[in-house]
Amino acid sequence: MALTDTAIRNSKPKAKPYKVTDSQGLYLLVNPKGSKLWRLKYRMNGVERKLALGSYPEITLAEARAARDAARRQLAHSIDPNSAKRQARIEASIRANNTFRSVAEELIEKKTREGLAEPTLEKMRWFVKLLGTDFGKRPITEITPQELLHELRKHERRGRLETANLLRSFASRVFRYAVATARAERDPAQLLIGALTTAKVKHFPAITDPATFGALLRAIEDYQGDPAVIYALKLTPHVFQRPGEIRQLEWKEVNFDKAVWIIPEEKMKMRQPHSVPLSRQALAILSEMRSLSGSGRYAFPSIRTRARPISDNTINAALRRMGYSKDQMTAHGFRTSASSLLNESGKWNPDAIERALAHMVAGSVRRIYNQSAYWSERIEMAQWWSDYLDQLRDSGNAPIRR
Repeated sequence: MALTDTAIRNSKPKAKPYKVTDSQGLYLLVNPKGSKLWRLKYRMNGVERKLALGSYPEITLAEARAARDAARRQLAHSIDPNSAKRQARIEASIRANNTFRSVAEELIEKKTREGLAEPTLEKMRWFVKLLGTDFGKRPITEITPQELLHELRKHERRGRLETANLLRSFASRVFRYAVATARAERDPAQLLIGALTTAKVKHFPAITDPATFGALLRAIEDYQGDPAVIYALKLTPHVFQRPGEIRQLEWKEVNFDKAVWIIPEEKMKMRQPHSVPLSRQALAILSEMRSLSGSGRYAFPSIRTRARPISDNTINAALRRMGYSKDQMTAHGFRTSASSLLNESGKWNPDAIERALAHMVAGSVRRIYNQSAYWSERIEMAQWWSDYLDQLRDSGNAPIRR
């Protein structure tokens, strides 16, 4: 006789487990401690087997019968319900482990082994955090374009247009890596190309007028604060490298005898080592700083701990204290200032200037050529530039020498 809910509720525990049968192999196993477990008895290839369907009342009588019918349909197609259940459990475990965050972190580990620059790796880790904890926990195979767009729109609504577009691009890299490693079948981020508002290209504010630049150099000379910040400020216009490369400058990278600073590839944006000729002025600045921080690793150590360099925004913060707004000058703007004034002089080959700025030149043959052919010119240009900066600082309006 088929079971009823009343009969199930009236099934009381006994000294030993016993069965209360329903139909077509479905029964309820009542245990001495009171638990009531649904079981399905079936035969596969002549062998009797049992399938666990859950416990009562979490699984109702109607739900247990539906599960029984589903199992019987599997049997009709020669599928063992136990094997199918085990496979589904394995697949669910794989999905749970292959979350967006775990795949992203694996991709970052791969890029670390391949020697990607640390600043780029830090930015990738930052992207993972920006996408959020809940999104990071989602199985990567279950993320839809709409779900990703929802996360990106959060940044777009706050006016962070560039961030939203960068996040989409980063997510696409993670999805493509999941596809390449057989853990996903598509890249939902690719379907969102064009869905976000395109951010206007931003140029780093920079001073390119000689007289105004001279006033800035005088302000730097008068700046008071932490010695590491003072000397980093003084060095920046002379070498015009990226702010991150300057703040992370290590003493082992500087050869005072040969007057050269060799930046290793892992610190470079283009993942190519870069040599910077040092003028007499640049060497003097570094020598003075070495007397203060020479026993440490970094040329410009943090005021909090010598084990780390000054922070990302230190130079920009100093410029603000000097009265220069973010729309007037930035740490990165020194590169623009140097590029503009050096090209305006008409004295130097544009390729030599580009190489000094560590801009990537297309083509490996041309890149190798530029590294060697323009070295002598870059040494001469570095000294000319520092001498010119001294003139600007001292007069405020020195004519550009041709």
